[in-house]
Amino acid sequence: MTEPRRDGVFRAEGRWVATWTAMPQLTEPDNMPPWPFARDDLVLADATLRQTVRVSVGGRRTRLRFSNAFGGAALPITKVTVALPVGGRAGVSAIRPETVRPVTFHGRPSVTVPVGAQAVSDPLTVEPAPGSNLTVTVHLADGQRSASITSHPGSRTTSFLLAGDHADAADLPGATAVDHWYFLSGVEVWAEPPVAAVAVVGDSLTDGRGSTTNGNDRWPDRLFDRLQSRRATSGVAVVNQGAGGNRVLNDGLGPNVLARLDRDVLAQSGVAWLVLFEGVNDIGTAEASPAAQKQVTDELIFAYDQIVTRAHARGVRVYGATLTPFGGNASYDDARGYREAARQAVNRWIRTGRRFDAVIDFDRAARDPADPRRLLAAYDVGDHLHLNPAGYHALADAVPAHLFRREPLPPGFGFD
Repeated sequence: MTEPRRDGVFRAEGRWVATWTAMPQLTEPDNMPPWPFARDDLVLADATLRQTVRVSVGGRRTRLRFSNAFGGAALPITKVTVALPVGGRAGVSAIRPETVRPVTFHGRPSVTVPVGAQAVSDPLTVEPAPGSNLTVTVHLADGQRSASITSHPGSRTTSFLLAGDHADAADLPGATAVDHWYFLSGVEVWAEPPVAAVAVVGDSLTDGRGSTTNGNDRWPDRLFDRLQSRRATSGVAVVNQGAGGNRVLNDGLGPNVLARLDRDVLAQSGVAWLVLFEGVNDIGTAEASPAAQKQVTDELIFAYDQIVTRAHARGVRVYGATLTPFGGNASYDDARGYREAARQAVNRWIRTGRRFDAVIDFDRAARDPADPRRLLAAYDVGDHLHLNPAGYHALADAVPAHLFRREPLPPGFGFD
């Protein structure tokens, strides 16, 4: 259906819903674009950046979000195009030329994103299919004049860099391949009202360390595949706001969850649910002593309560996921088991505290029944902390699909 506007133009009924996201981070030196694309506080000058992302739900129109959250200078984007990648694959440099569409910002082909800000594109006549890959190509004529830039290093997807303007090119022969995303932080689609998004907040276990590069087999990807296969949940977008090294309480690789909740969840379009799966890095980086682990346990529980309170105020249901084992990990496991005791205490509160709208028991799904403080060997990528693709598949399977049915909020929801 459509509804008329005063200017006579018709607008389709619906709303914007986030269909893909990547948590913006300050780019560490090892994750910067390689020379000559970064030199002397000048990044990607007269360079083309091509990257692919996998959308979850589809829609009648599409728009992009670019972030300069951590840039040390304004981000001048000269030209942007979207297209479909050859073969529909992730991490390829070739596109289907007939699918290229120019991206505009308030009708203009270029945009300058101020320090700390973001820019949202105009709607595009692009209708991506659910679960399909989309290619976004950016040309920066002048580059960003700072060594501080915004990216998502843990893309597990290959991007391509090439000197000059190749935003419309069918392929980028000779391009430099990098496994990072830069500047692009979100894709949204205009979808019918039943469509909504679940935002997944986590650390490297959600970001997909141990998953397959260009395989899109992180557990949020697998969860989307499950939901998409069921008619009752086929309108649920799954947006991944995980980042390696992230923590709930203190900044690590990226701002802490309490600091980024508004940006990464509450300000995202169309979010109806939040899955919170984070806390292992807080426990693992705190001193292995009874006092320190008691403190981090108490602070994590307080933080979880705060997250629920803030999300409920915006009408967002919050599902808490139990923390998976790290027994045998060289950095986090301690001989006296203080950190394991903290993990168990946090998980006990998640399961029995009755604070979350539902509990997702990732601990039970991933642990070794014969040694519950360790991951099941078949799921262990080898460091006794991160999972392999089979392990991430098991996490996705442990999420009850019925949690994402659209139902009215109960009376008094949000009065915490």
